[in-house]
Amino acid sequence: MSRPGFVLEVDDRTPPLIVHEGLGFRLENFPLGTRVVYPPESLPAVPDVDEAIREALLNPVDSDPLPTQLFAGMKLTIAFDDLSLPLPTMRPPDIRGRIIEHVLTMAAEAGVDDVELIAANALHRRMTAAELKHIVGERVFRSFYPQGKLYNFDAEDRDNLSHLGTTDKGEDIEISKRAAESDLLVYVNVNLVAMDGGHKSVGIGLASYKSLRHHHNAKTMVHSRSFMDHKHSAMHHSAWRMGRVIKDTVKVFQIETTLNNDIFPKPYDFLQKREWEWSVKDQATMLGVKRGLSVAPQKLRHKMFHDMRSVYGLTGVNAGEVEAVHERTLQKVHQQHCVEVQGQSDVLVMGIPYVGPYNVNSSLNPILATCMALGYYFNSYRGQPVVRKGGAVIVYHPLNEGFNQLHHPSYVDFYEEVLAESTDPAVVGEKYEQQFAQDPWYIHLYRTSHAYHGVHPFYMWYWSAHAMDHVGDVIWVGGDRRVASRLGFRAASTLQDALEMASSSVGSSPSITYLHNPPHLLADVR
Repeated sequence: MSRPGFVLEVDDRTPPLIVHEGLGFRLENFPLGTRVVYPPESLPAVPDVDEAIREALLNPVDSDPLPTQLFAGMKLTIAFDDLSLPLPTMRPPDIRGRIIEHVLTMAAEAGVDDVELIAANALHRRMTAAELKHIVGERVFRSFYPQGKLYNFDAEDRDNLSHLGTTDKGEDIEISKRAAESDLLVYVNVNLVAMDGGHKSVGIGLASYKSLRHHHNAKTMVHSRSFMDHKHSAMHHSAWRMGRVIKDTVKVFQIETTLNNDIFPKPYDFLQKREWEWSVKDQATMLGVKRGLSVAPQKLRHKMFHDMRSVYGLTGVNAGEVEAVHERTLQKVHQQHCVEVQGQSDVLVMGIPYVGPYNVNSSLNPILATCMALGYYFNSYRGQPVVRKGGAVIVYHPLNEGFNQLHHPSYVDFYEEVLAESTDPAVVGEKYEQQFAQDPWYIHLYRTSHAYHGVHPFYMWYWSAHAMDHVGDVIWVGGDRRVASRLGFRAASTLQDALEMASSSVGSSPSITYLHNPPHLLADVR
């Protein structure tokens, strides 16, 4: 349910509003009558995290207590979400590491000595040793990493994949062989948004391209309405079908956590507040940060933002059977993120911040910026999209943060070669996906370096398929015009210019909604 004050209608008393735009933000004056949807305030954190973890493990949902499932001589595998969650990165100790320590303690008490820990990164880039250490904590890292018992999943290691069969729709299920052959697979999840968790954890995080291609494609994505509502998402329907096959083959003990909206630590905590609630100190801090960012070189701005560690509070932890656990998780996620919104608008406005799931410690290149805008933020709804069919989306981002050659090598070729020929997700997928997915150089970089898989930029483009199919115009305020054109969009210098450009499709006096995030919100559009 919504809480009063989360939806504001701009009037002549409304101050300029913060809008994120990559490695910075601006203060924007919105037209009178603009509807502003703010994220809900943070839910209170659980008072005792360790007690909450123990309670979940000892009293799981639709499952026996974890200690009773552990025995000497068994093969135990612990998989966990990679660095794409949460965003921004959590201040240590990471909740995954705290849970893993509890699981390992119970395993040691039961005499279990065959234990491996796998980062469920699917086709994401391999994490560095430091990034793994941040998630699992120093003690676990020191005990497992040097022995090769803590590692990144390798979706191209054919000898260590196991094909579990197919769904009734003919979808292949191919996952980590170690996970598939374990007596127990414990999965440790962070449910930052409603899209995460459930059967998406094992069935996607530990899966190969052979499995992922069935739901990470343009046809499936365009029929996912939306990613944040698994009951209306074709991608989730596929993942759930696969997950139920996995459930018949692999014994999975799912642990899911939920976090509150405490994203920005001091001195950036003014970004958590509504502008009219800023104190004099908040206003001074905001002006100081804004001026500093305006004169800082890009490398320094990048460091300022990417070194930020969030102060999330844990709002819940549930363990046990995958689907039963996920139902409880979604209740808490919806309680934290849902805002009731009455009806659709002609224009949807969004500001894209510096970080997304695929540029942690990296750069938010134009393809990833598109995915954040048209994939994640556009799909942050339940019921129906915030913007009407044929409406316009206006996005703030410079579209010029460049391509990280270490992390995103295939993105460069996708941008230069594929998008030069077509921006239609279905066309680019049919013509080029296999070439990139099977390219030996991209596979080599994925397996031995820290590069996203060669097919990954296609997936990012597919994420935007539903939005591209739904809206009539996409305009980037402050975006590089040449880059916007390559992406198939347009660029404007100001919001007023963007509204003028969109007037042919939405009229001269359109209804406007601005999604004021981060922190996260989920528009419950009635």
